[in-house]
Amino acid sequence: METDNDFIRKLRQLTELIYPEIDHQIFVKKLIATMQLDENDEPPLAHSNHWNEKDIFMISYGDSLVEENQKPLSTLHDFCQNYLKDCINTVHILPFYPYSSDDGFSVIDYYMVNHSLGDWNDILKISHSMNIMTDLVINHCSSRSGWFENFKQRKEPGLDYFFEASPEDDLSQVVRPRATPLLKEIDTLDGKRYVWCTFSHDQIDLNFANPKVLLEFVSIIRFYLDHNIHIFRLDAVAFLWKEIGTSCINHEKTHQIIQLLRLLIETKNHHSIVITETNIPNRENLTYFGNANEAHAIYNFALPPLLLNTLITGSCQYLKNWLMTLPPAQNGTTYFNFIASHDGIGLRPIEGILDDQETEQLINTMMDFGGKISWRALDNGQNKAYEINISLFDALSGTINGADQWQVQRFLCAHTIMLAIEGIPAFYIHSLLATENDYQRVEMTSQNRSINRHKWIYNELKSVLNDKSSHHAQVFDQLQQLIQIRKNQPAFHPNATQYTLHISDQIFAFWRQSQNRQQSIFCIHNISNEPQELNLSQLNLIELNNWFDLLSKEEFPDLCQNIVLEPYQCLWITNHR
Repeated sequence: METDNDFIRKLRQLTELIYPEIDHQIFVKKLIATMQLDENDEPPLAHSNHWNEKDIFMISYGDSLVEENQKPLSTLHDFCQNYLKDCINTVHILPFYPYSSDDGFSVIDYYMVNHSLGDWNDILKISHSMNIMTDLVINHCSSRSGWFENFKQRKEPGLDYFFEASPEDDLSQVVRPRATPLLKEIDTLDGKRYVWCTFSHDQIDLNFANPKVLLEFVSIIRFYLDHNIHIFRLDAVAFLWKEIGTSCINHEKTHQIIQLLRLLIETKNHHSIVITETNIPNRENLTYFGNANEAHAIYNFALPPLLLNTLITGSCQYLKNWLMTLPPAQNGTTYFNFIASHDGIGLRPIEGILDDQETEQLINTMMDFGGKISWRALDNGQNKAYEINISLFDALSGTINGADQWQVQRFLCAHTIMLAIEGIPAFYIHSLLATENDYQRVEMTSQNRSINRHKWIYNELKSVLNDKSSHHAQVFDQLQQLIQIRKNQPAFHPNATQYTLHISDQIFAFWRQSQNRQQSIFCIHNISNEPQELNLSQLNLIELNNWFDLLSKEEFPDLCQNIVLEPYQCLWITNHR
């Protein structure tokens, strides 16, 4: 009797764990057929890295740039070709499907491109010159989707696709990211039912206890792979599996489903990448690596609030302590580093890292700089700050003592740190462009997150980028220079060695070493608004090497010399060009 190969064996093991009561042999065959695989296919070798130091992401909505008489996806393609071709190789296009709310994250149809943005030909056109990451909005879909309409009509597909509960159930342990009621009453053909809404009442949670739902998403994934998309962001995946009487977050079966999806995805395309978006405390977030068999990359959610706290206080104490405890990612996994996104700056990831007083100071300072706060519900009926909504450029306009003249330098320092730290760097388009708070959009949408979701008129953007006196052009040009330098350094490979240095609370420093051990880079950052003195002897530079700064091109023949770092100045001191 022929024995199963490694792929079939793993697939069967996972389906047995997730769905113990179904016919596993039949379900495995359905999964293979849906993904259009062969039973003899094999996944790639374990611990294979699908990235290197040249990989740089940009995060953008399909319509972050708009131009009259042109579909926004075509405008985005033009921007990528004319402004980003030499520095960015991957674009995360935020949900580009038909939707009913939440700027795309309430999906009506996963197989369509929103007509107002363009069509699949526009997506394919972008994919010919850049890698594309897409959102797999997997926890929920729109209340206006065909599935939910069928749910209300009590017919397939959709009849059992949504998670239901009773107002009488004990839901006190459920962890929520929002302050709205968890259950929504729905009139159906056979009476009232109560559906689960982790986020909003327009976003109805799917029921993955029904294996048909999993098959639906495997079909969606294969469709995206067929359209030249091979990087998948699993949106809000921590909330995927619900079980009454539990917290309904980070469930064991959620992890098993991620393992199953990764197995199918990378067997279909050996270069595909699965990235989990889990805005939760840092320790919980790290579990989504699994044993290098879940996410290829996890969003490094603690980095944005910790780096922001560092730069407004002028002390790297908390950031340094966190970096010391951050485990090196195994080969085949890495961190997805970002410091701004379409969402706010999450506060849950710093629970247990920053104390309440530091967190309150951070919130108050951001409000002074024009930021807004979004809230979540606690099990005691109280609300707690969930995230800060603010553009990163405005967030870094000053310190806890108020705005000052160092905004641009502080902003560049933040991104210099992000580019150097272990992992893959990702720039939100509005950080590349140094976009400010959009209060008009907040007023128009009544959504706090809109403050950092500005829509640029493309001709106006081109004009300000051509004006070298504008802060937009200055930031964009200098970020491009930093990216170009980073891309040529093997020591900045996402999995290169990293070691935290202890110099002072005002100097945040770490050491990177290439995987072949030939290149070292000492990454030194003055995170304060005062000059700081550094003696190079504190770095223990090897005397046999010639050391110089990649950023200023200055050479250091005297390895015991004192140097003065201007406010927010950064050095990348290396032994190898």
